[in-house]
Amino acid sequence: MGSVRPSLIDCDVHAVLPGIAALLPYLSDYWREQIAQTGFKGPVDRWYSARAVAAAATIKDEIPASKVEYLQRDVLDARPELQWAILNYDCAVETLHNPDAAAAVASALNEWIAAEWLARDPRLRASIVVPSQFPELAAAEIDRMSGRPGFVQVLLPVRSAEPYGSRNFRPLFAAAARHGLPVGLHFGGAPGNPPTPVGWPSFYLEEYAGMTGVFQTQLISIVAGGLFDTFPDLRLVLIEAGVAWLPPMLWRLDKNWKGLRREIPWVRRLPSEYVRDHVRLTTAPFDAPDDAQQLREVVAQLGSDSILLYASDYPHAHGEDRAVTELEFLSPAFATRIKCENARAVYRFEP
Repeated sequence: MGSVRPSLIDCDVHAVLPGIAALLPYLSDYWREQIAQTGFKGPVDRWYSARAVAAAATIKDEIPASKVEYLQRDVLDARPELQWAILNYDCAVETLHNPDAAAAVASALNEWIAAEWLARDPRLRASIVVPSQFPELAAAEIDRMSGRPGFVQVLLPVRSAEPYGSRNFRPLFAAAARHGLPVGLHFGGAPGNPPTPVGWPSFYLEEYAGMTGVFQTQLISIVAGGLFDTFPDLRLVLIEAGVAWLPPMLWRLDKNWKGLRREIPWVRRLPSEYVRDHVRLTTAPFDAPDDAQQLREVVAQLGSDSILLYASDYPHAHGEDRAVTELEFLSPAFATRIKCENARAVYRFEP
């Protein structure tokens, strides 16, 4: 990293699983035999895989984020001020209905990341993949992986069969809290139910733009379910959620909590106070206005200079890297908090 002082932490970069064959060394004989006999291709997110393959035609047959060398070239070495980057890898484990298979694949994914990525670059950190649809098994995987070098977060798809504030998910969050790990809710997921309250959309554009509604639903559920009261040290990171939707949602939630708080007496403070203390959002995609003054107003409405974490979302393209360039409109101290200091606090990184 030369003489440049590390001053950037990237809280969302991706690793793409090239295929189920990559996991075979990390699976038991039983599961290797099952895969060979059944022709199982793996729980890889079909839409993302299709996009990656299509993109490969214009990048010399490279599938973006499929090798650590690509990540080093495009992110780690390209930003000499970068100190750490956190790997998130979406492989649709939540689509598996066999609980033993889901647990085995999640464990193999974590071992693959540890051996093929973390061990090859000290600047990398990673999230723990869990079979989120089976909370007891997810808790067991958190217990197994916690304390392993480089793993700093529990990863959940934001889409789930029921809201995460449900008591059915309590073992999962209890395990994360027990080990002091933040929980990252990441864009996407394929639990089998529609991504909207009124059924299936016709176009991906609808699903993509409407995913902020899923994040809102999950955040409301987690607050109303009392997770932050039950686990006072729980930290929640919303990844690829956007930003600008949060203030108006919190205004509405605070207002309605005042009238309906008798229904959830364990929620003792304004919902916005819990969010300010426990919730963080990554900057990519940064859905904010182009006007600098309006941008400052949106950021101010978030109510805290600790709530935003820098993320590139590599290799997903969002046009100009506004998350970096538009920080110049903020004070240098505020920009520094977003680029590195907030992440140090959330993930408890050493300076």
